Amino acid sequence: MSCFTQMLGNWISFPSMEEYLSSRTYSWWLRMLLILPCSIIIMTYLFICAISFLLYVYKNRNNQQETDFDTKCWKKPKQITAQVLDMFGKIWHGYEVFGMEHLPKGPVLIIFYHPVCTIDYFFLVARLFKETGRECFTIIDHAIYRFPGWKTALDAAGLKDFNKAECVEILKKGHSLGIAPGGGREGNFGTDYNIMWGNRTGFARIALEAKVPIIPIFTQNICEAYRNIGKSRLTRWLYEKTRLLYLPVYGPFPVKLRTYIGEPIPYDPNITAAELAEKTKTAIENLRDKHQKRPGNILRALSERFDKHYKAD
Repeated sequence: MSCFTQMLGNWISFPSMEEYLSSRTYSWWLRMLLILPCSIIIMTYLFICAISFLLYVYKNRNNQQETDFDTKCWKKPKQITAQVLDMFGKIWHGYEVFGMEHLPKGPVLIIFYHPVCTIDYFFLVARLFKETGRECFTIIDHAIYRFPGWKTALDAAGLKDFNKAECVEILKKGHSLGIAPGGGREGNFGTDYNIMWGNRTGFARIALEAKVPIIPIFTQNICEAYRNIGKSRLTRWLYEKTRLLYLPVYGPFPVKLRTYIGEPIPYDPNITAAELAEKTKTAIENLRDKHQKRPGNILRALSERFDKHYKAD
């Protein structure tokens, strides 16, 4: 490095180039690379709190009850939220969706990989609502309700720790429902797009009972948008014991994100829940293997923002 900086300094007539690229400069850039993503996360948290407060005021001014988020009164706030999310996705990640033609008109169960942050899924939900008016409810971990000031925003967006009966009812009413079977375990400890579902078949039982197709989706580069730190045997043990642990996150990096919607897995009364779950897992792995270069790389994912000749298969 010393030799390189000396050559560079001689080439541009800047003898102090080595001093310019000193450890202090490296340290400054390192601090900036850490502080900027952390600042974005803090701003995002405060932004959601502000949205939640405004929705709370809106709910009370319109005399809406806690369970009235599915009424026409909430259509305008949802449209605004979808517009903001879609705009953020386009600007920060150049977000694109491929395979919209695979979505049937009726209710569907959307199954997706759970990265550190599932922002890609919410970009998809916003795009669907914006372009088709289609609403999608989503199962989340109850621990997310522990974030102060988020409850109203979560409820208004259809994010809740629904039980099985509620999930089936949502689908039978004609709505769509999104589930990430890997949950917090996959989000915290998944590495390089490895699916960590274990023996979970609950989502398959919901699809079979509601008699709806399953739509597998996968987003290219999503593991490069956000990263976490602190993966160890101890933190994994703590998570398994409490299910409340979420490792520190840094990001978002403005990498290119492309969501691929796979072909629907139709309802089949002759298939078991275990077989349907395995079939769904294989479908997502196929999307991953087709569209994601592994191991993931942030610089490569950033460079794909400038790939003007990309074509989806």
